[in-house]
Amino acid sequence: MNNLSILKNFPSSFIFGTATSSYQIEGNKYGGCGKSIWDDFARKKLNGIDGLNACNHYEYFEEDIKLIKGLGFNAYRFSFSWPRLFPENNNDINMDGVDFYKRLLDKILEKDLEPFPTLYHWDLPVRFSKIEGWENKDTCKRFAEFSYFISQQYGDLFKKIATVNEPWCVSWLSHYLGEHAPGKQNLKSAVSTMHNILLAHGLSVEALKTNNSHEIGIVLNNQYAEPLDQKEENLNAAKLFDSIHNRWFSDAIFKGKYPELSLGVLEDYLPKNYDNDLRTISHPLQWIGLNYYTRSIIKYHESEDGINYKTLRGFLKKTDMDWEYFPEGLSYFIKRINKEYDDKIPIFITENGMANDDKLNSKKEVDDDDRIEFFNLHLKEILKCIREGLTVKGYFAWSLLDNYEWAFGYTKRFGLVYVDFDNFKRIPKRSYYEFSKYLI
Repeated sequence: MNNLSILKNFPSSFIFGTATSSYQIEGNKYGGCGKSIWDDFARKKLNGIDGLNACNHYEYFEEDIKLIKGLGFNAYRFSFSWPRLFPENNNDINMDGVDFYKRLLDKILEKDLEPFPTLYHWDLPVRFSKIEGWENKDTCKRFAEFSYFISQQYGDLFKKIATVNEPWCVSWLSHYLGEHAPGKQNLKSAVSTMHNILLAHGLSVEALKTNNSHEIGIVLNNQYAEPLDQKEENLNAAKLFDSIHNRWFSDAIFKGKYPELSLGVLEDYLPKNYDNDLRTISHPLQWIGLNYYTRSIIKYHESEDGINYKTLRGFLKKTDMDWEYFPEGLSYFIKRINKEYDDKIPIFITENGMANDDKLNSKKEVDDDDRIEFFNLHLKEILKCIREGLTVKGYFAWSLLDNYEWAFGYTKRFGLVYVDFDNFKRIPKRSYYEFSKYLI
């Protein structure tokens, strides 16, 4: 069934929205925005392909909010840009940036959409590179100050807020695999960052609570670990992957401890007296965000550093990112949250979507039937979970716009809306109209 008629079966209270992030859409050439670690990474590793223009959301935000309303959605997840608000240092405020987010929030509320802001979606001000970024606990303290500023400045304009988007990407992907800014490949850097980004989250929670009665969450990206086969070495490799990628973050947040399996490999690289921080890391949350895209096939692979696995792709249908369609993984993690961590916490699917090789046809339209299929399959899993009494409260499609897709530049299109990056023209795709068909 290549349509989204399933949308009619969701509870009337269920929240549907779409998500973006500041660096990917805003365009940092506009409005006095400062440089982030992604500008530095793009210059060194990506032939200078950066977010200078992106989608120019800074100037087109009113049109973009209208597009969200036109989908029939009732919420919008976006992120604040730290370098836009504090471009030069930690004290001097860019009032153009302050005004931009005020106008953005006012427009969101004017359209009767619920704002779901995120404090950090990877665009750390480049000045923090001088102190090794998230490897330094001082960055965590500065993030708490930034969190307080956001709450003080805009706290009466939103209820829910997320501290950090995808701490695994901030740490492991960026400091061990080296695929994202700052592009390091060092286990000690990765592990210290895995801890510090969680500490930053905990300090942010404390800062937010001192100023307002926010409903605070964090957004975790979970990936299903499928062992290559039932050989013991591959089963153990999949458990280690799951422990590092998924359980490291959720165990710390919900249980105030790191999983023993991960500690067996990573503990020597943690900061001294790291366990003293776990009480801060595990402050109670009012909701949890889950980003889900795909699975990985895990095979044992001996490594000198003890990370004894490698990831493979299977033979299921794939997106333009070479990620498999595996919707069963989404319901698996929803059930894990409710059954292993908290059976009452509201769960929001804060990102789910797929890159497609979208092109304009002769009518200047985009037929993205594969994306409709992808959404349909994952929404079915969510609906099953709701009918089982699990606490899923909302779903955010990634993404509103084709945008700057990090290390892939502008080559991967995730949007419900096609963007011509030469002139910033927005063209809704068929998937956009499918949502609006059943939600309006």
